[in-house]
Amino acid sequence: MSQELFDAARAGDAARVKSLLDAGASPSATDEAGETALMMAAHSGHLATVQALLAAGADVKTQSPQGWTALAKAAYNGETECGYVEVVEVLHKAGADLDARIFFGITPLMLAAGGGDATVVEWLINHGADVLATNEGGRTARLMANDRFYVDVINLLTDAERQLGVQEDGSCSSTKSVVKPQVVNLLKPTTH
Repeated sequence: MSQELFDAARAGDAARVKSLLDAGASPSATDEAGETALMMAAHSGHLATVQALLAAGADVKTQSPQGWTALAKAAYNGETECGYVEVVEVLHKAGADLDARIFFGITPLMLAAGGGDATVVEWLINHGADVLATNEGGRTARLMANDRFYVDVINLLTDAERQLGVQEDGSCSSTKSVVKPQVVNLLKPTTH
């Protein structure tokens, strides 16, 4: 029954997911890669399916052996080249850690920034994601966005870093802010 649940979650078939859960499928089951149905639904942005799995008791803090969480999966999907801000929001409200790290110390903010998803980046910044976090290579989300010239994302992260007291050269001022940054980008088009 677990494989059926995984297939329905990947497809975003919320009605089938609910039916399988009602028939006894475990919302905590993992596949051979250690991923849950919640991770699968989040990765494709299937909001109703994510909500059904959460309602059935799926744990938002479950991590695969590589450290993947449902929130990291929702932050950016390389296959669709976007993240899913509505799914990120629902997972966060259910208790997901915005700064949980996957392999190489990468955070959801780094994933979204490296993929150029300004909508997810803005939401994560505004809800307390650590803008100054570095991965195991010492790189921040802004540096990852710089690599691919994602101007909207670079601007959001640069503004957030300035609010935290980071100077243009990367140094910190002596009057570092104690509040989380709030960024509003009114010029960007809605992409999804």
